[in-house]
Amino acid sequence: MLAETRELPSVLRAAILLEAWTEIEVLQHAAWLGPLFCAALLRQEGLAGHQLVCLHLGAKNVPRERRRSRNRGDRLLAFLDAIHEAALAGLKEHDRLVLAKNQLARRLRDRRASSKLPDLVELVLSRPLVSTGMIQETLKVSKQGALNLVGELNLREMTGRGRFRAWGIV
Repeated sequence: MLAETRELPSVLRAAILLEAWTEIEVLQHAAWLGPLFCAALLRQEGLAGHQLVCLHLGAKNVPRERRRSRNRGDRLLAFLDAIHEAALAGLKEHDRLVLAKNQLARRLRDRRASSKLPDLVELVLSRPLVSTGMIQETLKVSKQGALNLVGELNLREMTGRGRFRAWGIV
């Protein structure tokens, strides 16, 4: 099927290959590998530059009846809609991170050149959660220094615990 679809556009090719993967059940207990292979194909074709596309994120916004339809054409259209939904979700997340970066950058004004706060902003934006240990290791600060830096940025505490806390951006 990979060779037969070589002339098709990349997204349509990925949809057809996922359909074939699902239909012939290559690995019965690993159906989740199909979308990963399709995402790898999209990355190989140059449509997803640096990371795998999260196709499951978009698929959850497409009704199950469309994704599991008896009609093959409907299933292919549902997959293409799932890619569209995943792209929209990715753009929303990107906008959220840009807004958060701008808000955090305001807190960096009038800081000393040796401040670790800009490094903490980059760390928080690059990871969904950061812990005290991660901050200590990455920024080479003490535990109390890491807690003080987190306090200055007013990061959101995500775990709700007294010990082993983790923070993220709002």
